[in-house]
Amino acid sequence: MSLHIATGLPYRTIREDVRIPLPTGRPGADGSEITHLYARIWRPVTDEPVPALLEYLPYRLSDWTAPRDQQRHPWYAGHGYASVRVDVRGHGNSEGLPGDEYDATELADGVAVIHWLADQPWCDGKVGMFGISWGGFNSLQIAALAPEPLKAIVTVCSADDRYDNDVHYMGGSVLAVDMHAWASTMLAFVSRPPDPEFVGPAWRDMWLKRLEAVDPFIHTWLDHQTRDAYWRHGSVSEDYSAITAKVLAVGGWHDPYRDTVLRLVRHLPDDQVRGLIGPWSHQYPDRGLPPGPAIGFLQETLRWWDQHLKGEDSGVMNEPKLRSWISESHPPATVYPELEGHWVGDPAWPSPYVTPVEYAFQGDPILVRSPQHTGLAAGRFFPFGNDADLPPDQREEDANSAAFEFAVDERLQILGRPRVRLRLTSPAPRGQVIARLCDVAPDGSSTLVTRGVLNLSSRYGRDTVAPWKPGDTEDVTFELNGIGHAFPPGHRIRLAVSSAYWPWIWPQPGSEEGFTLDPAGSGVELPVRGAGDRALDATIAFAEPEQAEPLAVVYPAPENPADQRPERLVVHDVAAGSWRLDVDPRYGGTRIYPDGLEFHEDALEQYTITDNDPLSAATRSSWTVRLRRPELAWDAEVRTRSEITCDAGDFLTHNELTCSEGDEVIFQRTWERRIPRTAG
Repeated sequence: MSLHIATGLPYRTIREDVRIPLPTGRPGADGSEITHLYARIWRPVTDEPVPALLEYLPYRLSDWTAPRDQQRHPWYAGHGYASVRVDVRGHGNSEGLPGDEYDATELADGVAVIHWLADQPWCDGKVGMFGISWGGFNSLQIAALAPEPLKAIVTVCSADDRYDNDVHYMGGSVLAVDMHAWASTMLAFVSRPPDPEFVGPAWRDMWLKRLEAVDPFIHTWLDHQTRDAYWRHGSVSEDYSAITAKVLAVGGWHDPYRDTVLRLVRHLPDDQVRGLIGPWSHQYPDRGLPPGPAIGFLQETLRWWDQHLKGEDSGVMNEPKLRSWISESHPPATVYPELEGHWVGDPAWPSPYVTPVEYAFQGDPILVRSPQHTGLAAGRFFPFGNDADLPPDQREEDANSAAFEFAVDERLQILGRPRVRLRLTSPAPRGQVIARLCDVAPDGSSTLVTRGVLNLSSRYGRDTVAPWKPGDTEDVTFELNGIGHAFPPGHRIRLAVSSAYWPWIWPQPGSEEGFTLDPAGSGVELPVRGAGDRALDATIAFAEPEQAEPLAVVYPAPENPADQRPERLVVHDVAAGSWRLDVDPRYGGTRIYPDGLEFHEDALEQYTITDNDPLSAATRSSWTVRLRRPELAWDAEVRTRSEITCDAGDFLTHNELTCSEGDEVIFQRTWERRIPRTAG
């Protein structure tokens, strides 16, 4: 669908920037008696009080998210809501010091902001909260604290389980690809200075206080390698009943957090939740970024707000409890502008239209000893709609795995989470097993459908560490990530099992020995969806994407396009048997804002490993962020370099931070940590 820019909205709007005071008696982390959070408010021009909508993030409303904010907040205001964007304490132009992600202070501040909004004369006392990723996380977590004014939320690409469905761990295994990449990204992000355009000359003192408080997130995340109290905090899966607000849960089949939608729909009552899963990546579904099709998501959320904040019958609660997209079979590619498919509706989850069907493996026991570079064709953990995000043809990965195939005689639709049961004999106390479900076309091309991981020491639960007794045989089961996919007649279903998946999964010491898989006790269970209610499915439709007028940001072309790095580059030293993956995450590059701010960022991630040596695994990340306001003679720069290496007993982390004002280095620090490999 083409994007429509909305003009002539029902209400004229005004915008103001304010500083929200947190309650007295709650000292700020920097020692002040009152901490003010920076907020931008778009309001409809009306004498009547209206509901308020809150988006609450650490990602800097005055620059980093400003283009995205402009697409939606003015649109909501133009439809009769006060739409509010707030920077988390210690970020952007908010006062105070930064903390860990979703810590108790962040959540308590969010509750205070909700009460402040409800008390404003232009608010009718009802508040909604929305967000994607971090903002989707804290929307769920604050909803579990149940502040009285919070009546409804829209949570997009978020997680209910911070341990097993976030960027840190997967199946109990360390996520090398994003455990490190996101920690290094946040080291750069949290170190950015306040903007003197908005906070005045106090910016420098605020910045220095923040920098003194910085500690790399990677230290905390690796200190907690099992699902302990640290991860249970903020995981709403601990008690879904704590959530009293109405929940619209949204995800995409190409986003790593989509299983949260299935769990929320399963555990929340019918009159409290609706789920929506499309073909999308880690993006709002109206933005038109691959893969599409995009939908009129703002209109869909407006129905949610009108129903639950204004008491209007928008019909949104008459929709199926879960609306999801089933993709048609497609050839492997790293980007799809749009995928063919169709919408289906399910009245509950688990769905009465989905039947588990077992496919048993056949054959003799097989040694699975995957090369350590298996996984380089996994694609990006967080697809953002870039050209190299998605997994390419899986034939090489399949060749490094034990593969089991099943013929498709007639069209087969799956919807939900496949489950594998594997009978394994391991010669080592540690290791991991990875299962990938692929769609194999008649020409032999292999398209990744979904995948799952199990750290063998987590086989009895994510909160325990149980080393495997070498030589023992055990049955293990685990789920793959949820998916909606149709296999056509003449294709084959392939389940590929490997013992390595770098750089997604940090390899265990001894895992180079692999394991023996006995097909006689192994198989895969597919969630096969029948025809369902076709009349209901046919009614599922969305308006064309619509947004407010865009922010006039300029993205200068590179001076020499030939010098631009590839998004993903694999380098193989044949003689040394070593592999290197270079990743340019391309979050935004250089842009110039309408108020004159020049913002530049550059990042490079590198992942290296040598075949047959899991202890050679290493990750590196470097960031440069520069902010300039020529009219204020302001020029600030942040540079970081982060590394993780390992030996059999420990992870070794190295982080460097250098901050400059003009040509003067005003802050520099290096952190070195050795962290025991208790489970990872």
